[in-house]
Amino acid sequence: MSEDGRGRHETPNERADRRWNELLQEVRVAQTGAQILFGFLLSVVFTPRFTSLSTFERNLYVVTVVLGALATGALIAPVAYHRLLAGRRLKPELVDATSRVVTLGVVLLALTVGSALLLLLHLALGGPLSWLIAAVVMAWFGLWWLLLPWLLLRRNDDRPGD
Repeated sequence: MSEDGRGRHETPNERADRRWNELLQEVRVAQTGAQILFGFLLSVVFTPRFTSLSTFERNLYVVTVVLGALATGALIAPVAYHRLLAGRRLKPELVDATSRVVTLGVVLLALTVGSALLLLLHLALGGPLSWLIAAVVMAWFGLWWLLLPWLLLRRNDDRPGD
C-alpha cells in the first residue's frame, strides 16, 4: 500500500506487468475448462446416438458447439494480442483489451455450459424439468460470476483501481 493507503507504489509499466500476469493466471483456469468442454462437444457428432437426435436437440447441439468455439477463441485471444503487440510499448492497452475479451470469453463459457447442460438434461429427462434445472444453474452462474462481483464494485466504487 502507498502511504495514503489507497494503492500500490508501482510505475504504470509495473502495474501493467502485474495486471498482465494476474490476467494470464485467470485465463489459464477458464481456458482449460473451455477447451476440455469444446473437445467433448466436438466428439458428440461422431457417436451413434447423434443420428437419433430430434431437430431441436441437433439445433441446440449446434448452438452449444458454436458457443464453445467462440468461448475458446475469446479465451485464447490474449496469446494473439500479446504476440502481435509485444515489444511495442502498449502493455497497458494490451491488458485493457485482453481483459475485455476474456470477460466476453467467460460469459460465452457460461452460456456454453448452460446450453450443454440443457442438451444433456433434455436427453436425460425431457420436458420442462430440464429447462428449469438449466435455468437454475445459469442463475447460479449469474449470481457468482456477475451479480456478486458487480455488487462488490458498487459497494466499493469510491476506491481507486487495481
